[in-house]
Parts: sequence; C-alpha cells; structure tokens
Amino acid sequence: MDKPKVNMIMKAPEEAYPRYLTALLAGDRAHCRSVFEAYLATDMDLRMLYQDLVQRSLYDVGTLWEQGRVSVATEHLATAITESLLNLVYPRLFSQPRIGKTAVVSCAANEYHQIGGKMVADIFELHGWRGYFLGANTPAPGLLDLIREKRPDVVTLSLTVYFNLETLLQTAAAVRKEFPTLPILVGGQAFRWGGRERTEEIEGVRHLGSLADLESWIKSPPHHAN
Repeated sequence: MDKPKVNMIMKAPEEAYPRYLTALLAGDRAHCRSVFEAYLATDMDLRMLYQDLVQRSLYDVGTLWEQGRVSVATEHLATAITESLLNLVYPRLFSQPRIGKTAVVSCAANEYHQIGGKMVADIFELHGWRGYFLGANTPAPGLLDLIREKRPDVVTLSLTVYFNLETLLQTAAAVRKEFPTLPILVGGQAFRWGGRERTEEIEGVRHLGSLADLESWIKSPPHHAN
C-alpha cells in the first residue's frame, strides 16, 4: 500500500479509514503505522483520533470476528498492532503540564481487553492528570492497594466483555466500601449490551458512554475527600 499523505488524511479521512482497516486485518503493521502517524501530523484532537480510528477499527474487527469472518488470531494481531501504535502518542501526552490530579484506571479481574482502559488513561494524561493504568485482569485486592498508595481523585473501571460484569460490580462495591467518597467511573464496549443501571445502583458510580463523555467529566469533576 502507498504511504498515506497528511493532506489526504485531512481532506478525506473516510477514504483513509477503509485502507487502514484492510491493513489492520492483513497484519500490515507498517501501513497502519503510517496512517496513524499521518493522523498525528494533522494535530487532530487526540480524542477524535482514538474515537474515529482506534476505537472504530477495533469495534469493526470485533464485529467481523463475531460474524465468523475473521479468526481469533486475526483479532489478536489487530489488537497487538493497535496497542503498539498507541505508544506513538506518548510524546504528546507527556508534554502536557501537570495539574496535580491523579486517576487510577483498571480492567476488572478476568478482563483481558485493555486497549479501552489504556485510551482512558491517555485522555487523563492529555488533560494534565497523572493516569495510573493497571492493565488487564487486575484483581480487586491489587487495585485497592494502589488506591491506598496513590490516593487518586477518581477510579475508572473498563469492561469489554459483558460476561465480566459481575466481577466489575464486585470490584466497584469493594472500592466504594473502603473509599466512600471516591468517584468511580465505568465504561467500555460491554455496556452496549446493558448493565449500566446495575453499576449506577452503587452510590457514586457513573457510567460514561464515550471518550467525549470522559472529557466532559474531566473538565468538571466532583470534589471528594481523600
């Protein structure tokens, strides 16, 4: 595939996306990287890049897998390529001035899809927060230990597989029990199949449906006592 041009990305992003998705499914890391770098070169808002390229493509890959049109190996390869691309954003993230706030971002135990949580942590970093991302399959005791150590301003739990909802609810309840006033945010692809109402039955837990919702929350977070 030809290397994408920055002006093509700016003028016709809908033309660049199908080529990116095709390359992602083919395991063409070089082309995917060139598209990603072209988007970064446009100074596009990072949240839009994550939403319109990263999240969109992974949702499409997941749908193809559910339909039996791609293999598990292809889905895993696409995920691995995507995660490597997110590292290209670090220079932009860490150049932001810090504002003295921290967020702990985690996936529930038995949840092995971590890119959504990683993007959430990156959005916090972009807005000057310190985002501590624990990654996939984090047991509740380990999460509680880090909360005790870091005393964050918010905890965010990411869920991709609906089957793991009960584990997420148990984790949120454990955090709430020990930290009664700490805001807890939940979100992820799994909530497309329901579960939002159950999470919000736990006091102080709020579901956010998109990265745009997260940015809105970051701009006006509630106060709490550590």
